[in-house]
Amino acid sequence: MRRLAAIATALLGCGVAACGPSPRGGASPSPQPGSTVPRLFDPVGLYRSMGLLVAGPPLPFIASVRYLADASPDSTLVVFGLSLANHALSFRRDGADFVAQYHVEVAFRTDTTPLRQVASDETVRVRTFQETLRADESVIFQQFVGVPPGAYRLSVLVRDRSGAALSRTEGVDTVPRFGGRGIAAPIPIYGGAGRTTLTALPKLLVNPRGTLPYGADSARFYVEGYGLPAAARAAVHVLDKSGADVWRDTITFAGDAQLAVARIVVRPSDVPVGEGQLVLRTVASPPLEARAPILVSFSDQWALTNFDSMVSLLRYFERQDWVTKLRQASPEQRAAVWREFFKATDPVPITPENEALDEYFRRVEVANERFQEAGEAGWLTDRGEVYISLGEPDEIYDFSTDVARTGARAIRWTYNSLRITLFFQDQAGFGRFRLTPLSRAEFQRVLARVRRS
Repeated sequence: MRRLAAIATALLGCGVAACGPSPRGGASPSPQPGSTVPRLFDPVGLYRSMGLLVAGPPLPFIASVRYLADASPDSTLVVFGLSLANHALSFRRDGADFVAQYHVEVAFRTDTTPLRQVASDETVRVRTFQETLRADESVIFQQFVGVPPGAYRLSVLVRDRSGAALSRTEGVDTVPRFGGRGIAAPIPIYGGAGRTTLTALPKLLVNPRGTLPYGADSARFYVEGYGLPAAARAAVHVLDKSGADVWRDTITFAGDAQLAVARIVVRPSDVPVGEGQLVLRTVASPPLEARAPILVSFSDQWALTNFDSMVSLLRYFERQDWVTKLRQASPEQRAAVWREFFKATDPVPITPENEALDEYFRRVEVANERFQEAGEAGWLTDRGEVYISLGEPDEIYDFSTDVARTGARAIRWTYNSLRITLFFQDQAGFGRFRLTPLSRAEFQRVLARVRRS
């Protein structure tokens, strides 16, 4: 069996916990009642639709399996990549640093018999407590392993070695055979030189999620060709979800007849937000074609891939001055304005994520789950608006349980620190609770004060 290599730690001069992506850098403002963005809070479903291996809590991770030619046609080099967030692990102090440890197991099975297995214990070391709370793709694990071509059931397990959290997932895939003339599917990477011979392991840091952050400088893909003529050229296209051609470029392979490599650089601001396909087709006849799914999104944590929906959902965000700038930006200006918005509203610039936006969308998610009324999305209700704007109340009293005696269906929310009590009343009796006129005025007064402070 070909030797295994976990190289994420050594590549690019960075520790494994520091090799995540770079910081993330109109429609009507009033969505129609009942409107939702179903995938906003379902990144699991979105990444699975891209063919990735996904596991949810208690230890969420996303894994990818991609393929390159090996030294022998009877073996294919599997490029396995896995990413998770620092905050999913249990950190402990170790001198001046914080350390977490996790265990990964990967198995390729035919029926129930393991054909290839990988097991590795890894350590994440960071300098500050703030880094332990990172919720982005902050830990990357990767392995290269030779596997005979064929159909397999792939299982992945990740365990927190310092805690009780454990998650696993399974999938079915076919390991292709490379022999003679061909090209491998483009592999999303963060960096690395690749390789110059089939007997070497590629020096790459893979991008397991294949997600391109909207407004970032560029995204990179690594491509290998086999049996190609010297200086072979290929056309590269990005197709949107409808199949429309939205971006194109031409690349030239460098190398020899045994192995030639090329890189594709895509600026996310040049392609629309959303799911798509990167299609590579050689110019020489007969043409060779390879594809890879891509996703341009605002964050690897929010499954939101529509600019107008993003602006719509920000209707309660405290920095409405910046939301207005987003809304008024032309399509050509959107990427640049988004970068400025993200930077200007980030309360902790030293971290890659924007904590204010993360908390805001967490509240939108909770509001959607808790306050849906008569077919109306929870975040669009009055209770949803107040919850997203002010957070969890200190006290909730539901008068509806005593409606026979009081004749009213009402709910009272109290915020002690803000010195405000709000009443929501169901006047029609259909379960639609609206702020009373006096409470609406009080809410607007307190909200203005909170935003000023």
